[in-house]
Amino acid sequence: IALIPSLTEMVFDLDRGNLLAGATLFAKEPPAAADLPRVGTYIHLDIERIVALRPDLCLAAKDGNPANMIRRIENLNIPVYALDPQTLPEIMESIRLLGNLLHAEKRAGEITDEMKRKMVAVEHRVASISRRPKVFFQIDASPIVSAGSGTFIDRLVTRAGGINMAAGPVAYPCYSWEDVLDMQPDVVIIASMAGGYTEEQLKAAWEKWPQIPAVRRHQLFVVDASLFDRPVPRLVDGLVRLTDILHP
Repeated sequence: IALIPSLTEMVFDLDRGNLLAGATLFAKEPPAAADLPRVGTYIHLDIERIVALRPDLCLAAKDGNPANMIRRIENLNIPVYALDPQTLPEIMESIRLLGNLLHAEKRAGEITDEMKRKMVAVEHRVASISRRPKVFFQIDASPIVSAGSGTFIDRLVTRAGGINMAAGPVAYPCYSWEDVLDMQPDVVIIASMAGGYTEEQLKAAWEKWPQIPAVRRHQLFVVDASLFDRPVPRLVDGLVRLTDILHP
């Protein structure tokens, strides 16, 4: 049983989805994951349901699943294997570890090789740039939320050759329009993680503020939120997308 959506997706990436006996509520990628029995959310796990599914192993995330829940599962003599990917290299290492665990070493190698190829290509592009644009990455629209230092998005913006205007100690800070006007970002990346908005609506909220360089220069970009919301291999495609935007 995978106890967090990102690990459900990784197991499917390794072509071992057939081994999964259950997943958490919001594990919807890939579409085949929707057919799995549910064991609560990754924070509020349904221990009775997990026991009823009789797993040989549970896959957990150290930065996600509550430690007390994991201890309860282990106290029921169900082994738990925990991973903690926070960066692209750590995602690659997690894929390798899972590949060894699930006897999918060949597929794990294919995934990590492709990730590495894309990361190196980005590194070569960024190495030749002369200027890093100031980037505001909006992950939700109401209120305006961005991503601070140490988050996946912060690392992606930096690796793609940008300056994250939301860098700071708060992981997911909220901003007013006055705050954003003070920042004067060169590029605005918009990904409404919560959904519920059209691309036109997301851009229109910004277009009211021509004082912002990104608005004045038509540097507003709506991106696919699924490329940025989980520590899984497709995060590298989010890196490529960002690099294409910042340094076309």
